[in-house]
Amino acid sequence: MENVTTMNEFLLLGLTGVQELQPLFFGIFLIIYLINLIGNGSILVMVVLEPQLHSPMYFFLGNLSCLDICYSSVTLPKLLVNLVSTRRAISFLGCITQLHFFHFLGSTEAILLAIMAFDRFVAICNPLRYTVIMNPQVCILLAAGAWLISFFYALMHSVMTAHLSFCGSQKLNHFFCDVKPLLELACSNTLLNQWLLSIVTGSISMGGFFLTLLSYFYIIGFLLFKNRSCRILHKALSTCASHFMVVCLFYGPVGLTYIRPASATFMIQDRIMAIIYSTVTPVLNPLIYTLRNKEVMMALKKIFGRKLFKDWQQHH
Repeated sequence: MENVTTMNEFLLLGLTGVQELQPLFFGIFLIIYLINLIGNGSILVMVVLEPQLHSPMYFFLGNLSCLDICYSSVTLPKLLVNLVSTRRAISFLGCITQLHFFHFLGSTEAILLAIMAFDRFVAICNPLRYTVIMNPQVCILLAAGAWLISFFYALMHSVMTAHLSFCGSQKLNHFFCDVKPLLELACSNTLLNQWLLSIVTGSISMGGFFLTLLSYFYIIGFLLFKNRSCRILHKALSTCASHFMVVCLFYGPVGLTYIRPASATFMIQDRIMAIIYSTVTPVLNPLIYTLRNKEVMMALKKIFGRKLFKDWQQHH
């Protein structure tokens, strides 16, 4: 009979066991985290303060920016601490809490990206009815629905994982607490957990991906057949391509990680995938969605221009 113990803590093995690489990784992930905080924080401030950005598109973008700050904050601060620490322990409660918020925020992002694609579809393909379809009540309901569905989805995983029995090993082969590496340490039957992870998580990620894909295909098809202007079509295609790149960087690794069963063989690949969708995508979102956006750039100049003018007045 296996030695079943009550786990008080887990030891996170992290990204690498090579001591010399850890300061390098610390520097890279610290820069990524700071860019994420500054980029997404700036968008959030702009969306709240600037009246011209009080529209459905920017309401959802503000939600995404807030989400990305929280999402990377679930894993990156702990990863940074572990990279400069000799002891990489996390309490059982801390582990389940991290797992819950990681899946809660990750699932919200998957649904929110699909909602944002639908918003662009309505705005481009049905502009005359856009304000009627995407009225403030509908926008609030869609955003609240995304957050609420994701909360209960994550609660399912955290409760199911917390009720598992764990064997002697405390070593978690990952840089944060996730369902799959925890299932590797479990002694009890994990078939239901595996099934829920593959079916439910797979449905949310792939469902969101196909809805996003469908919205962009409809947009391109609409512009191709209804609008003959090459300039507008080129602009729409370049915008859709950049958005689609972010969407693929998020949905692709999520789908590949959670649809296949938990296995120690794929743990290195899973860590790389997790870095892409939990750290790289939140940094790219503010750049992709706002860099070529004239309204955002004007609002940015307006807000920071106003601040610089006030600072100049104070010093003179």
